[in-house]
Amino acid sequence: MRVFDCTTFFEENLMMELRFNVLNEYVEKFIVVESKFSHSGQEKKLNFDINNFKKFKHKIIYLVIENEPNDLIKLKNDDTDSAIKRLNSIKRLEQSYEYTKHGLEDASEDDLILLSDNDEIPDLSKCDLKNIKNKIFIFEQKIFNYKFNLLYDLIPWYGSRACKFKTLKSFSWLKNLKNKKYPFWRLDIFFNKLKSMNVEIIPNGGWHFNNLKTAGELYTKLKNQGHHNEFDASKITVEELQKKIDNKIAFYNHKADKKANDKYNFEYKLKKISENYLPKYLVDNKDKYSKWFA
Repeated sequence: MRVFDCTTFFEENLMMELRFNVLNEYVEKFIVVESKFSHSGQEKKLNFDINNFKKFKHKIIYLVIENEPNDLIKLKNDDTDSAIKRLNSIKRLEQSYEYTKHGLEDASEDDLILLSDNDEIPDLSKCDLKNIKNKIFIFEQKIFNYKFNLLYDLIPWYGSRACKFKTLKSFSWLKNLKNKKYPFWRLDIFFNKLKSMNVEIIPNGGWHFNNLKTAGELYTKLKNQGHHNEFDASKITVEELQKKIDNKIAFYNHKADKKANDKYNFEYKLKKISENYLPKYLVDNKDKYSKWFA
């Protein structure tokens, strides 16, 4: 069984370097998808340069999305409906996920397909890859903000997912699957494609290294991410982001209701934690990444 690691790219060279090094011993191919458009619809230059990762060049399949999705909802010049903007962002995001299939032409039925956002790194040592059968792995990950060792401990993060190629219905299905194993007597699982009795949650299953950027880079990311409409409404400035980074304050409320309009009206003090919780590669190369440690 081979492992294909699939992720998207915007401009996160730090995360990709870490990803390649942490997962290298397990992964046969790294599939990297980049679009010429951000999730907010802004045209952008291509930022991924395979020559920056020469050690892994033979393993990388780099795919470029040239055009926007065909089914976007057109906005009028004066249209500020955030729901429409969010829906279009979801369409762009799903396009990126589904485009990954072009890198799997050589995949066999029993190969493992791993899907993550680029800042979600699974700990593959925590699961039995040889006995996955028809299971779907969902990795319960710790969230870190700004620095590799600043923990946001209010919730776990169910980010990276994996299943065999023959089990994969679609990448959007895998990414949106409920992070819960349902018993066989729950009849609703037969009518809801996002629920499954074959899910296995992997505890302590890796790391979600969120917002490891300068204030300016973070501002650009938030203006172009899937939830860009919510960030726009918050009116947060680059200067305010810098203050939150300096004071180790998380500003996004992951526990807020999905319909809440004030997810950015939130402050939570991050906790500095032991390096024992971090990937071995990162600890062994701490001097190289010293600016990203608190």
